[in-house]
Amino acid sequence: MSRAETTGGPEVGDAGTGSVDSENAGGAGGAGGAGGADSESGAVGRAPRRLWTLGLLRNEIGTTFRRWRTLALLAVLAAVPVLIGVAVRIETSGEDGGPGGPGGAAFVSQITNNGLFLVFTALAVTLPVFLPLAVGVVAGDAIAGEAHAGTLRYLLVAPAGRTRLLLVKYATTVTFCLVATLVVAVSALVTGALLFPLGEVTLLSGTAVPFGEGLLRALAVAVVVALSLVGVAAIGLFVSTLTNSGIAAMATTVGLLIMVQILDTIPQLHAIQPYLFSHHWLSFADVLRDPVYWDQLRQNFGLQALYAAVFGSAAWARFTTRDVTV
Repeated sequence: MSRAETTGGPEVGDAGTGSVDSENAGGAGGAGGAGGADSESGAVGRAPRRLWTLGLLRNEIGTTFRRWRTLALLAVLAAVPVLIGVAVRIETSGEDGGPGGPGGAAFVSQITNNGLFLVFTALAVTLPVFLPLAVGVVAGDAIAGEAHAGTLRYLLVAPAGRTRLLLVKYATTVTFCLVATLVVAVSALVTGALLFPLGEVTLLSGTAVPFGEGLLRALAVAVVVALSLVGVAAIGLFVSTLTNSGIAAMATTVGLLIMVQILDTIPQLHAIQPYLFSHHWLSFADVLRDPVYWDQLRQNFGLQALYAAVFGSAAWARFTTRDVTV
């Protein structure tokens, strides 16, 4: 579906007509006391705009996931669990039979006993680097890519307005966060089922739960990881409103991600580290305890919501006052 189909004549005309009719009806109602006509016309005017917004969101999501760049990012994310699973399988088939040595990640030693732990291992490996980088690329290109391609001004001709367009862009980026996380989780689950046995899941607290409950917890972990990326999505969207170059926006967003990751590892900066958006990313491990530890999860969600609110507001302030000349 092309951009022209999203903002094309009939839909734009219907929405615009509805808006004008609503205003005219309001004026007539004030003059002649016909309040019912104003309400009915306003409702008719709002319906096409809602449909236009849904159509724009559907088109934006479809366009994003049809791009070769997006498909390549998802392919790389899907390959990471496969590489981890094959490496662990080769390591455990050796003479020593070790799962990766005492210095391995907490989840790696459990993969050979239950392939479901490959899901948790893959998410733990991809969350600090691969997933945020992929989200940064998509978010950084959201507005700047349209400006560089010359389609941003055309989109703003439509009656949705800049605020609604910005919300659609952010919703699309958040959708990518969820899809990318699920791609990693599903790839890890399939790989783990093919290479290792499945069965009861022993949680980090030592409690054994049925495989079905373990699968639900794996889904919950994937959702937590996706929600942990909404702050990155807001930062990338804000950066994208500052430039007309998609490459510059993506590079800046990725650079910020790397810088924050470095800051979070310097002991001397412990005072500011709790406020970095990446500080509580690995709190998803608390979902694998019985009972679930909610303190770190709440802090993570609250911090992501704060970043989304601050940088989302900054993106709105910049985009609504921006002089779009291309």
